[in-house]
Amino acid sequence: MRTAGAVVAGYAVMALIVFVSFSLAFLALGVDRTFQPGSYAVTTTWVVVSVVLSVVAAAVGGLVCGVIARSDTGPRVLAALVIVLGLAMAVPAVTSPPAPATRGPAVSNTEAMMNAREPLWMALANPFLGAFGVLLGAHLRNEPSTP
Repeated sequence: MRTAGAVVAGYAVMALIVFVSFSLAFLALGVDRTFQPGSYAVTTTWVVVSVVLSVVAAAVGGLVCGVIARSDTGPRVLAALVIVLGLAMAVPAVTSPPAPATRGPAVSNTEAMMNAREPLWMALANPFLGAFGVLLGAHLRNEPSTP
């Protein structure tokens, strides 16, 4: 039961950090540095920011999971879950109709989340970056502290 709770807690922490940090990043960057001119295709700046934020969120989730589970099993299960769910969430990037061809100058956070189009390679890489972050965070739990 401890492992299952640890996985749920780790995933919840990851989801919360992703939602908050991505929302703040969108507000900080603004529409013009998040999206390419006139479209919903994301910029290279957004891709870099999202990779960093995703790995950090996953590492914190992995750390939380590892601390609660008190073993490596919880973070391994969480990493596998991140890959499976991440690949499932990548399916729309392959199969969904294209985003609206043009966008106006004002875009709400919700509108950005609904219409943003990241490169296909990014949608497929995210689950593995997340799993790496989870295992990295779990590893940090195992590091001996220095006096």
